[in-house]
Amino acid sequence: MLALTRKKGEAIVINNNIEITILEVKGDQIKVGINAPKEVPVYRKEVYLQIQESNKESVSIAGMDALKDLFG
Repeated sequence: MLALTRKKGEAIVINNNIEITILEVKGDQIKVGINAPKEVPVYRKEVYLQIQESNKESVSIAGMDALKDLFG
């Protein structure tokens, strides 16, 4: 993991097309702005993990059985 120190208004660039800017710092909260191409999905980690879990469930045996029942 790369750890960087940034101040309000400063940014980092990832892969030449994703810019992450520190917008605001209040106590222990930081507001971050992300500028990325539309084809690059950006998720909060907890949402990303929920999506991954949902995808795993949809390809499980039970999910396949439910799909078979749906289409008979």
